[in-house]
Amino acid sequence: MGIESLLIFLVIGAVAGWLAGLIVKGYGFGLIGNMVVGIIGAFIAGLILPRIGINIGGGIIAAIIHATIGAVLLLFLIKLIKSNGNG
Repeated sequence: MGIESLLIFLVIGAVAGWLAGLIVKGYGFGLIGNMVVGIIGAFIAGLILPRIGINIGGGIIAAIIHATIGAVLLLFLIKLIKSNGNG
């Protein structure tokens, strides 16, 4: 993986994590945390979406949408786990 690919990967992760933090209220983790959530979200979406028959396409916008969907799922799971642990 070249430096350009790595930078694009990190930017997509950051944008996806930030968008997911906006969608799932109250779960922003800062720049580094958002990157991690976006990258993990992209991995989750890469596992789940093809299995249920969803194909978003190629390109940077599709990658951001793909990673955002996964990051939203991840944040929703975190929110469920935290709310069940408090009560």
